[in-house]
Amino acid sequence: MSNIVWHNHKVTRADRASNKNQKPCLLWFTGLSGSGKSTIANALDVALHERGYHTFLLDGDNVRHGLCKDLGFSDDDRVENIRRIGEVSKLFADAGLIVLSAFISPFTSDRRLVRNLFPAGEFIEVFMDTPLDTCEDRDPKGLYQKARAGEIKHFTGITSPYEAPERPEVRLDTSAMTVEQCVESLIEYLRHRELIK
Repeated sequence: MSNIVWHNHKVTRADRASNKNQKPCLLWFTGLSGSGKSTIANALDVALHERGYHTFLLDGDNVRHGLCKDLGFSDDDRVENIRRIGEVSKLFADAGLIVLSAFISPFTSDRRLVRNLFPAGEFIEVFMDTPLDTCEDRDPKGLYQKARAGEIKHFTGITSPYEAPERPEVRLDTSAMTVEQCVESLIEYLRHRELIK
């Protein structure tokens, strides 16, 4: 790799963010299938857009249609999936955007790998701490039922482990909070951290 050299751009990430009147960051939504990751990330994306902020939302299913369509769901493929998402998220943040990323990302080591790509304070781990039974009751795609029947291998929370964050920046439980309450909690966090005004 000695023939590959990093090129610094004349327009910095700070310049790009300043034009947008915001600070770049990554909100990394993690949690079990059905915990509310995509729902809350989408609702926050809309709320920030309506307030004039510049965002981009990366969702697990959408990314697997393109960037990661060559990957399965083995542990190794899950690690590579998250590595790619981390790198793409960093590029969007370098463009001055507030990035929202909704992936199960079950392994602590993978989330740490992504966190380490970002300057201190720019990686915001949002743990969707919704109980398994609630997630299973929702089962919007029928995946838990298939996993319980042995039709899906390596299903997080059933036949594959989920390592819950020990110290997430934000913890939300959609069995006890409405979508609006979750969004307000996240906006308040971003304001408190002065990432938005």
